[in-house]
Amino acid sequence: MTNSTSSVGATARMLFLFAILTFIFILLGFFIGGMFIGDAISGMIFFLAMASLLNIFAYFFSDKMVLWSYRAKIVSKEEAPKLYKIVERVAMKAEIPMPRIAIIPTENPNAFATGRSPKNAVVAATDGILKLLNDSELEGVIAHEMAHVKNRDILIMCIAATIAGAISFAARMLWFNAMFGRRDRGNNNLILLLIVGITLPIAALLIRLAISRSQEYKADATGAKILNNAYPLADALEKLEYGNKRRPLDFGNPSSSSLFIVNPFHGSSIVSLLSTHPPIEKRVKRLREMTF
Repeated sequence: MTNSTSSVGATARMLFLFAILTFIFILLGFFIGGMFIGDAISGMIFFLAMASLLNIFAYFFSDKMVLWSYRAKIVSKEEAPKLYKIVERVAMKAEIPMPRIAIIPTENPNAFATGRSPKNAVVAATDGILKLLNDSELEGVIAHEMAHVKNRDILIMCIAATIAGAISFAARMLWFNAMFGRRDRGNNNLILLLIVGITLPIAALLIRLAISRSQEYKADATGAKILNNAYPLADALEKLEYGNKRRPLDFGNPSSSSLFIVNPFHGSSIVSLLSTHPPIEKRVKRLREMTF
């Protein structure tokens, strides 16, 4: 796939996400405006303005918010020489600009990439992954993250995480209001609020799930092709699956879990069923079946 084709595809996905967010917020405005101020049109206009502001914020600042929320610190070559050397080598093989490097202070073994474009990308790795993986396995993980950069997934993933968080927050507000707000608005309004409060976070999750699962499979394959070897990433994924179960991340926002190479948050079987990541065993099987 050429860079221009990837760029067009990424732009289309970004516009789709913005359209979904705008539609959901206008729907919220219709319900809330009609129920609480008796003017659905005003509610729709207000929430349309909110969606527009959130779209602008997500485009320009979502990557910075992600780095901040995970306490990631940009490091120099002197501060992380081994990681810098691996990232530099993989970037040359992938034929993309050298990204900045960040370290996340946690024993959870994981990594992600972020940024608006390959020119301002950041590859972030945790202290835990640097300790857990050998150099070959770490190179496999970095190749996966570089694949996200090369495929122009990084902006889409950040925007999707920001949108999912915003929708979930709005749904929680509606749920709280339905359960503990005024009781004189009638049973019909209460039922509508409950329905909206339940369905919105599910919609946000399904959108994020569909986007991130397809992107993870594609990034696995692209990363393996960058190295001309799928086994380092396959071996790394098996270690990371075990390591993340032992040391789940205890800070950050689960709505951005799709950014990581492996879901860093501990969850129930239901959460696992709706995971933003494909099952590790399927990813490993696909990688080990690749031929070069």
